[in-house]
Amino acid sequence: MEKSPWQELQDKLKERFGNEMDYDAILFTIGLQELGKDFQKKFKKDEKLEIMHIAICTLLEPFGFYEYVGRDEDGWPHWNTKETLPFLDAKQQNKLIIDSIIEYFRKNNFLD
Repeated sequence: MEKSPWQELQDKLKERFGNEMDYDAILFTIGLQELGKDFQKKFKKDEKLEIMHIAICTLLEPFGFYEYVGRDEDGWPHWNTKETLPFLDAKQQNKLIIDSIIEYFRKNNFLD
């Protein structure tokens, strides 16, 4: 049986990082990648949430929900909201984010 793109991604991330990554860990990793910082620094809880927000904005920008406006003096990226997200139930939200995560990793040549 052929693996789903989501399972293929999870397998590759496990191989790369040495353990399974849940949804939040993947978002945090994308946020760190986009922030351009690594795990050397301990982040405060509010900074971790901001890093995950960076991932969400990055993932939803191609859909027209956010527009990248640049980085602040500390190097943190910022977006403007272009369009309000429509109401999505939990299952729809999950599908949108998972599909966006898969597309992000494809675009960055991590998935075939």
